[in-house]
Formats: sequence, structure tokens, C-alpha cells
Amino acid sequence: MRRKDLAGPGREPPVLLVKWYDLTRWILEKVDSIPKSQRFVFGTRLADHAIGVLETLVEASYSSTKAALLADANRKVETLRWLVRLGPRRMRRMLGGWLKQAQSKEGTASHGGRFEVSQAAV
Repeated sequence: MRRKDLAGPGREPPVLLVKWYDLTRWILEKVDSIPKSQRFVFGTRLADHAIGVLETLVEASYSSTKAALLADANRKVETLRWLVRLGPRRMRRMLGGWLKQAQSKEGTASHGGRFEVSQAAV
């Protein structure tokens, strides 16, 4: 999105705010593709943290004392980073469980134990 589209009259928003806005929109789109069984637990947490950072950055952009708000945003970004790292592992486990269930129903051979999905595929 263009910076001027996000700014009020006579001012431009900080570059970080614009970039975080774009990232938040992307995260919200991706949350919709999380399997339904995890969307309301895991997806909601991702979306809430991304929106929380956005809210804090907006507040900091209007505040005369920014340090505490930016430190809070930094903590939220760090939490979000860990949640994002958790996602692929969780999805791989879900996929492995689904595969085992399908194999037992279809009577096909197992992959010899733990099912692995490549990191690139997730």
C-alpha cells in the first residue's frame, strides 16, 4: 500500500508502520489457509499478535514518548516470530497424523515410523 494512503492529512506514516501493515495483511490472508482445526487456536494467535504490533506502532507514531511503545512492539514481534516458527512443526505433525490415519484406513504401508515433510514444502 502507498504510504500516503495510510497517512492523515499533511503527514506520512513511518516506513516501518507501512511495512508492518503490509505484513499484517499478508498474515491475515495466510491465516485463512490454516487447517480449520488449528485456525481458531493457532491462526487467531498469529493474527492477534500481528494486529497488536500494528496497533502499538500506530500509537507510537502519534506519541511524543515512543521508547516504551517501541519496546512493547519489539516484544510482540519477538513473540510473533516464535509463533511463526512453531507453525511449520505443528503442521508437519498434523500432516503426519493425517497420513497415518489414511494409511491405516487404506491398508497401505507405513513410511517406517515418523512421517517427515520437507521444510521447503511447508
